[in-house]
Amino acid sequence: MRKRVRSTLVAVAVAGGVIAGPAVASPAPPKLEFANPASQALFGTAYQAALDNLLHTNTIGYDAKYDKSGLLDPATGIVRAGGGYGQPWTRDASINSWNATSLLAPALAENTLWAVVDKDAGGALRVQQDDQQWDQVVWATAAWHHYLVTGDGGFLENAYRTTADTLAIREHATTAGFNAKYGLFTGASFFNDGIAGYPAPPADATESVSTGSMPWPGVASGMYLSTNEVYYAAYVNAANMAEKLGRPGAEVAGYRTRAAALKTAINQRFWNANTGLYDYQLLADGSRGAYQEGTGLAFALLFGIANPAQARSILARAQEMPWGMPDTFPNWNRYSDAQPGRHNAIVWPLVQGLWAKALAGQGNQSAFAAETARLAKLADNNSGFWEIYNGHTGVVDGGYQRLGDTVKFHWGSEPDQTWSATAFLDMIHTGLFGLTFTDRGLAFAPDLPAGWGDVTLRNLGYRAANLTITLRGAGTKIGSFTIDGRSAPGNAIPSTLSGSHTVAITLTGAVAGDRDGDGVPDAADRCADTAGTVDGCPAPGHLEAEDAVNTGGVKTNVNHTGYSGRAFLDGLWSPGAASSFTLHRTSDAPGSAAITVRYANANSDTRTMTLSVDGRPLRQVSFPKVSDSWDAWGTTTFADVPLAGRDPVVTLSYAAGDTGSINLDWLAASPAG
Repeated sequence: MRKRVRSTLVAVAVAGGVIAGPAVASPAPPKLEFANPASQALFGTAYQAALDNLLHTNTIGYDAKYDKSGLLDPATGIVRAGGGYGQPWTRDASINSWNATSLLAPALAENTLWAVVDKDAGGALRVQQDDQQWDQVVWATAAWHHYLVTGDGGFLENAYRTTADTLAIREHATTAGFNAKYGLFTGASFFNDGIAGYPAPPADATESVSTGSMPWPGVASGMYLSTNEVYYAAYVNAANMAEKLGRPGAEVAGYRTRAAALKTAINQRFWNANTGLYDYQLLADGSRGAYQEGTGLAFALLFGIANPAQARSILARAQEMPWGMPDTFPNWNRYSDAQPGRHNAIVWPLVQGLWAKALAGQGNQSAFAAETARLAKLADNNSGFWEIYNGHTGVVDGGYQRLGDTVKFHWGSEPDQTWSATAFLDMIHTGLFGLTFTDRGLAFAPDLPAGWGDVTLRNLGYRAANLTITLRGAGTKIGSFTIDGRSAPGNAIPSTLSGSHTVAITLTGAVAGDRDGDGVPDAADRCADTAGTVDGCPAPGHLEAEDAVNTGGVKTNVNHTGYSGRAFLDGLWSPGAASSFTLHRTSDAPGSAAITVRYANANSDTRTMTLSVDGRPLRQVSFPKVSDSWDAWGTTTFADVPLAGRDPVVTLSYAAGDTGSINLDWLAASPAG
């Protein structure tokens, strides 16, 4: 099993020398192109949506109130946390920069990282102080990664000052500080700032103390896997920064010594030989919680805390839900599949992204492919990247957690979440293309699953270079690696590369399998991650609406009855909303079909939508009233719909002149009789 060395901790050697090229202007956003139409529809659509989310929807202008560090560039914006969260937020800023922003928009990432840094009374830089100490600590990992991507020495100097000052504050903190008895840091887990993320104890059945986690004494004094792992990474990265800046050897050694001691304590206190996984929690009284924490398992692999045998055990025994790696698992006693906890057995794309990065780094191609496909589907089926999804149904779902006097309040799931989008971008960049940033250059360790087809990433900026990267074949073993047609040693490019260049990689060693279980081997499957009967693709005779590519606010829901499949679609209530169905055919011969749609319309009148094929409007179509109840469903058929090609796309949209406001259940295409 191949294991990658990740940029977070270690710099790997790359080929030296300078490869000159034409001068490069600021590149356009990258473009992902799959030769396989099904892969392009699934992954290419999600990638474009993620880029739009990060670089447009959630990039906001400079705001002086965030410039407490005095290091922001007023001419550059910052990245907010997402829909419903207008500020950058420390943890979000760090994760988004680490995932994608430092690569795609370095100046934007730098501004965003400085937007969550302030100064103490003496002028010392520190990551802003609040009760969420894990947010402060993960910043160090993002900052080191930003340096590896950009090579910006000026940034590194200030980042080191900030990291050193912040770690010193945390080491001497009386709350969420260091517990010398166990050799671990106390305080809430890295991701779970809500009490729904904790079993009882330290919580109780009614979540009586607080919605948040730190007001609970047992959480504040407890020790959690992921938090201690981000401290470990911070120490390693502080040592890397100090070494790069030429700081005294004793300073570097001090950080490495603390990192080694913390790694030993994590493995001594959290590794559970009986479960073959790391435990989630260790309470102050010494009691352990043999629960699964998604981010904790991911960090153990990413940061090299798990040894090879432990890593193999984690990959074999970690439990995933149908729609991805859950936050914590299984359901606490006060929650259930019907009422999942907001931070319990439920899927956050942030966690999926970290887990997929870890899977790719371990060379687990099938599991990486499955996790990436799940998040692509969640985005494509729900008009982009939401905050939280139900782990069993894939429906947009904020989960349950106390709020005020309501013990089990059903929270909302916010749209346009930046770290959900950057999680997917990282799946593509770090996972699929295997981008590994080092102090000396950019190394490649791609992971192209069988059935996805050849893929190209264009207009990727890296320092002074503009790259076109092509992957051919399938697998994780590099058969050939060329730059502009010439073989290059080390499967890497130097940091001094400038101009426009093409990196071509041929891969072999793909894992044979059938990920979607439809009886068609991945290598021959047109839709390798979606089960079906037409060359491995869903048959056009019945397509569930929730599995279509849905845009403009259309999303899954289950708040009415009588639908088929796992959900139905709502959100076709405003102009621009659309649902697109790819009809995988056995022939590319032109022809026509009858399109039948099952829908709900409890409005007082007939509603209209626009029917398009392959992006070309065909005609306005009508949806008569079905009932006074949204639980009732009817069907309507549109005859003589022209089709061409093997994969025509039929779209129902709320266009100009339409009245919309219907729910969709399924679409079926049948040859014209």
